[in-house]
Amino acid sequence: MVLRLAEVSEVSALERENRRLSRVVQELSILNDLARAIGASLNSQDVMHTIIARSLRAVDAEQGVITLVHRDPSHPTDTLVRAMVTSARSRAFHITDALLGWMQLNKTPLVVNDPTSDDRFSGVVWDDRIVTLLCVPLLVKTELTGILAVYNKKSKQHFDADDQRLLAIIASQSAQIIEAARLYEEERALARVLHQIALAAEIQQHLLPSKLPTIPGYQLTGTSLAAELVGGDYFDIIPMRGRKWSICLGDVSGKGIPASLLMSNVQAMIRLLARMDIPPCESLRRANELLVECTPAHKFVTFFMAVLTADTGELEFCNAGHNPPFHVTASGECHPLATKGAVLGMLREFAYKGGAVDLQPGDSLVIYSDGVTEALDEYEDEFGEARLVALLKECRAGSASQIQDAIIAAVRAHAGKHPQSDDVTLVVLKREP
Repeated sequence: MVLRLAEVSEVSALERENRRLSRVVQELSILNDLARAIGASLNSQDVMHTIIARSLRAVDAEQGVITLVHRDPSHPTDTLVRAMVTSARSRAFHITDALLGWMQLNKTPLVVNDPTSDDRFSGVVWDDRIVTLLCVPLLVKTELTGILAVYNKKSKQHFDADDQRLLAIIASQSAQIIEAARLYEEERALARVLHQIALAAEIQQHLLPSKLPTIPGYQLTGTSLAAELVGGDYFDIIPMRGRKWSICLGDVSGKGIPASLLMSNVQAMIRLLARMDIPPCESLRRANELLVECTPAHKFVTFFMAVLTADTGELEFCNAGHNPPFHVTASGECHPLATKGAVLGMLREFAYKGGAVDLQPGDSLVIYSDGVTEALDEYEDEFGEARLVALLKECRAGSASQIQDAIIAAVRAHAGKHPQSDDVTLVVLKREP
């Protein structure tokens, strides 16, 4: 009789061991299958849907959700629900703030087999369709990056310790792969943005004059150095009838792509108006009306426009809130060209008033953006108008190119290691002696 009891006990032990080994083999098969399925994919949505589908089969659950946790430390409870798989015809369940908060604090698997009476979540209002749930953290170097949750065991039984252990292993294997796929997608998105910015910079460079025209009796040079890949400064030299030339320089508020888009709009307007032989003041009045209608209230453009009559040296100009250019005489006098006009795009109706000077042989016109005078050194000291005036007097005898190069060199020397904070644009016109 004793032997028979021992035999029965041994058989029972062998059956339990066989069931355990069978479950281990099944778990290894699930994990191996999951590793093959997600190892080669770099699409986070595909990876997460695969993980959820395999998890549902592994623990015999109806619905699963992967929720990625917001990475911004200032928003620790924000989430991005990224993927859901269900084998039942029901609405998607979502991680509640209570569950998220519990996971943020504990970062360990959680089984809730009776939501309404669980003391850990007293006061929490549960979706009445949730009967049981199992949550496990997605951890990357101890940081909670997401949560894998499965709901409602199909057999109407509770989730047990084996379910919890298996899902925790799936989560530990999957967290780094999900993170890698997410980072890969972010890198691809960033690459696309950088490509678009590079295209915008290339287009903008084509909007600026690639080669300045030759004006007999004059030297002419111009350049624009953007603080970012694309800038908001603009200059142009536009031929007009009767050996006249429109010379323009503008500065759009702000920097980067928004400023460059507005700059291209301004360029199209000014080119059209100049080719119609419209005087500077009337051109700026019309451009201002158009910009007021099509630009946001906080965007504006400072602009200087002049029309040179090459035969006589007469320069008719209008200044719309721009840094006053300098008329530098051969004797060393520097006269600012300001007409107190409002910036473009702010006031719907504004009567712009112009001025005129005569460029004598040896005289120069120096037009610049505020990136020149507002260039900062390491002590936050601006280059300033006084330094510019002193420099112009010193190098007035040089050619237009030499004057431009001297200004850029002086600004860079002043800034030193301080990064360029604004676009630097220059146009220098000199009447030959």
